[in-house]
Amino acid sequence: MNFVQPIRDLVKLQEMKVYLKSKSQRNYMLFILGISIGLRISDILKLKKEDLLSTHVVLRETKTRKQKRIRIPPSIRKEVLEYVKELTDGDYVIQSRQGTNRAIDRSTAYRILREAAAHVHLNEIGTHTLRKTFGYHFYQQTKDVAMLQEMFNHSSPQITLRYIGINQDSMDKAMMKFKI
Repeated sequence: MNFVQPIRDLVKLQEMKVYLKSKSQRNYMLFILGISIGLRISDILKLKKEDLLSTHVVLRETKTRKQKRIRIPPSIRKEVLEYVKELTDGDYVIQSRQGTNRAIDRSTAYRILREAAAHVHLNEIGTHTLRKTFGYHFYQQTKDVAMLQEMFNHSSPQITLRYIGINQDSMDKAMMKFKI
């Protein structure tokens, strides 16, 4: 299994948004939901129109089976509502073109993200990159590791910091200064 990184560079993040939006609104929505609400890809792919009509997404996480309630950030709310108003009640938000009202699968989401990452020259990208990117930028803006730990259901702040790549950043910075 490959170890994936968050997208740390805000310029690259913006370039990916532009690229994905140029390809399809669905792919763009997959990306902005992933980096803005911090759900696992398995939970994003299960979202239906009704799940995004309120100010909060309420769901039972696929992996942990825990109930989760997440506010949709105002920064993306308008775009999300415009997107879902084109859907029929009961429709999956990230729909497959195969069959009637099916969500794309993980491997399709992976291909979409890898293609966009290659376009902006990023490596170590996978579906989990979306959740890690959310965590990384949430931490950079708030410095609230305890809240992020709670959001991710992690057992310790150290696990959360390692998960979002903050420990890696610290090690990289230290190695840049190191010499013998």
